Amino acid sequence: MKRINEYRKLFNADANTDLKQLKTTYRNLVKEWHPDKFQDEAEKAIAEEKSLKIIDGYHFLVSIAPETREVNQEDYRITTSTTGIADFKHKGLLLEISFLDGTTYEYFGVNKNVVSKMVNCDNPYRFAKRNIFNSYLYRKSKKDLELA
Repeated sequence: MKRINEYRKLFNADANTDLKQLKTTYRNLVKEWHPDKFQDEAEKAIAEEKSLKIIDGYHFLVSIAPETREVNQEDYRITTSTTGIADFKHKGLLLEISFLDGTTYEYFGVNKNVVSKMVNCDNPYRFAKRNIFNSYLYRKSKKDLELA
């Protein structure tokens, strides 16, 4: 959640910001922080770091945007309703679930208690289907997108 808030603050966006506005803000930030605009090496290095953060933030916010989730809703529904869980990892408030069909989704804001209940139940897939898949903000993992 910290990452989401950080990127939203960088782009002056909220949960309902549309992709068109996000893209406009992204282009303006990239123009402002492009490393070629700076002559001093120290400033150029700072601008490079900032521009990489802007690029990463843009791609991240696009992946969790309502429009993106709406377009991919059918694939997500099929994956979560017909494919079992191959593996999962939890770190902080991020739960990464890999499915048997090779797709991986990241769920944001999943606390330790929920993961503990999932681990200790008879059927983790059924628990996740009832308590995680439709309750938390999610996105398709970058790792999976690169493999496809």
